[in-house]
Amino acid sequence: MTTTIPKPDAYQEIREAMRDLCGRFDASYWQQVDAARGYPEAFVDALTRAGWLAAMIPAEFGGSGLGLAEASVVMEEVNFSGGNSGSVHGQMYNMGTLLRHGSDAQKQLYLPGIAAGKLRLQTMAVTEPSTGTDTTQLKTTAVRKGDHYVVNGQKVWISRIQHSDLMILLARTTPLAEVRRKSEGMSIFIVDLKQSIGNGMTVRPIMNMVNHETNEVFSTTWKYLPRT
Repeated sequence: MTTTIPKPDAYQEIREAMRDLCGRFDASYWQQVDAARGYPEAFVDALTRAGWLAAMIPAEFGGSGLGLAEASVVMEEVNFSGGNSGSVHGQMYNMGTLLRHGSDAQKQLYLPGIAAGKLRLQTMAVTEPSTGTDTTQLKTTAVRKGDHYVVNGQKVWISRIQHSDLMILLARTTPLAEVRRKSEGMSIFIVDLKQSIGNGMTVRPIMNMVNHETNEVFSTTWKYLPRT
């Protein structure tokens, strides 16, 4: 089987830089990571130091200020090189959620740390074991109690949570029976995992046939204090 290198395009500078970086991590590196069922820490750190995982973060917060197309090229080149973009792509698609729905205070709090590599936002908790593909039927609830929310529920197939500092969580804040449209009444939370795991949140690894770290997440009367 032969591999054809794509012809030069509008993103060629990004492609060349990515090929240079990815070329430092050859097939033996990825084979060793896979054999150990590990996480490619050295590769992720190299991408972070080079600024590629801050591609979608605005320059005012220390990021590159690039768009979705450029972020997609970065991920494409990781896979093209023989690597696995599944180990890092969460920080790309989660970024859109934080940028669109996060408060100014949350952006100031989290984005500089993510851009600098001090924080990882690599995981999102949406999928549940009993709701199938209809996300509007999710059972995880977040109920406001004074200055905090009480979260109860279960998530499944939650990837990279053991290698992330922050997590995007989707929960229902208004019961389904009380909304006009079933897509209403759901809210997004940004979760500090170090504060949450062991304090009402439990993470249980799921064994699978490929080296892709994924988990079940249980929350039993977990107190979430939002940062505005």
